[in-house]
Amino acid sequence: MSQDPLDPGEQNWEALLRSMLGEQGAQEAIAAMRAAGIDPSAMAQAAGLPSGGAELSVMLSQIQHLMATGEDGPLNWSLARDVSAQLVNQGGDPTVTAAHAAEVTTALQTAELWLDTATDLPPAAGQRHAWSRADWVSHTLPTWQRLVEPVAASMVAAMQQVIADQAEMLEGHPLAAQLGNPATLLNKLGGAVMGMQIGHAVGTLAGEVFGTSDTGLPLADSGTMALVPHNVLAFSEGLDVPEAEVRLFLATREAAHARLFSHASWLGPQLLAAVESYAGEIAIDTDAMEQAVRDLDISDPEALREAMAGGMFAVGQTESQRAALQRLETMLALVEGWVEEVTAGAVAAHLPHAIPLREMMRRRRAAGGPAESTFASLVGLELRPRRLREAATLWGEVARHGGTAARDDLWAHPDLLPNAADLDAPLEFVAARESAAAHEEDVDAALAQLLGSADEASGAGAAEKDEATGDGPSDEGPADGGEPAGDDR
Repeated sequence: MSQDPLDPGEQNWEALLRSMLGEQGAQEAIAAMRAAGIDPSAMAQAAGLPSGGAELSVMLSQIQHLMATGEDGPLNWSLARDVSAQLVNQGGDPTVTAAHAAEVTTALQTAELWLDTATDLPPAAGQRHAWSRADWVSHTLPTWQRLVEPVAASMVAAMQQVIADQAEMLEGHPLAAQLGNPATLLNKLGGAVMGMQIGHAVGTLAGEVFGTSDTGLPLADSGTMALVPHNVLAFSEGLDVPEAEVRLFLATREAAHARLFSHASWLGPQLLAAVESYAGEIAIDTDAMEQAVRDLDISDPEALREAMAGGMFAVGQTESQRAALQRLETMLALVEGWVEEVTAGAVAAHLPHAIPLREMMRRRRAAGGPAESTFASLVGLELRPRRLREAATLWGEVARHGGTAARDDLWAHPDLLPNAADLDAPLEFVAARESAAAHEEDVDAALAQLLGSADEASGAGAAEKDEATGDGPSDEGPADGGEPAGDDR
């Protein structure tokens, strides 16, 4: 007797399993589901499988990415790139024209001239670009990879431990033979879930950012300056400010960031190291993971994906992480506060809406800007926007009392920078610096006086010695007994 033909939903489900398990494995999985009383067509509908051939091809392609052998380590970066590209395309990514590039280049060049009057830091020796949203993703993804892989490594290590503890339960599942090694399956899906998360975060961010430095981190190569023209336009459309003025304001912020990271060459690596230090110590809640594994129905890929993207990887902060988080928050606040103050000084005489634009950027951060949302979704960092306002106040006070040179000189070494307590009391920080400077002047003056007295004493002693030994100057004739010079005979 011939087998009943599969309905469309079951055909899609079989095609899905074939992409994951191969021809023979798919047939055995379908048979096992029927034997267990599972309706494959109902399963397909519950999993949301598409019915059209083109849609199914797209989904199968995504599944192949999920199950691909990992050349990318603990995180599926191929999937991350694809997800971010899909989000960029869905949101629209208009072409950057030559006119856009010329506008951005002119704005950045103008910004450099304005900044020369507001800071002693020299311009960054980097390229100036007008990027599409896809360009922004491709140029910043390597830095995201560096920041997120410690989280993925922690996740994989925790998964391996949980899987080892639950190996007997997983191996006894009716579909374990068809699905293969549970550890391999879950590791691949874990890397895929992380890949999807970062791809979604970076792809979403690409539709919001103005340039390379919105997060406060150096996401592009050193000295690189770029604006995303269509994001600048979208931002200006919601304001009662001409687009050209918005572009110049944002270009000045971008160029100020570039100057700072170029001058303080230690700053970028230290910021990235602080994020890595925090992420590298992320501790996965293995109890929550074990509970999720016990509740998994590995015959349902959609349920598996939802479990892994949900609470399975809940994390908790350690004391060292809290300390690392405070250092990172303080450093990011100092960077953004300095840029805000320098930008305000640079554009004040040129942009009629300089003050409203500054306030608009502050409100944007307070509502949870790109930095806060991205860090929260990728490495669990919850940054506090209020620190940025306090940092701007501190830099303003330093410049008011000591000038822009005193403000900018603090970036010469990390030990000179204010700390978290200084952000709470900027006037005390300024007073302490003035007191230290006055003390140094007193020490220098005392040392100079001491050295001067020693020189005088040394000179007097030498003169007395000359008199005692007769080595001093004499009015007598030449020592050789010759005739005096100029003697006429």
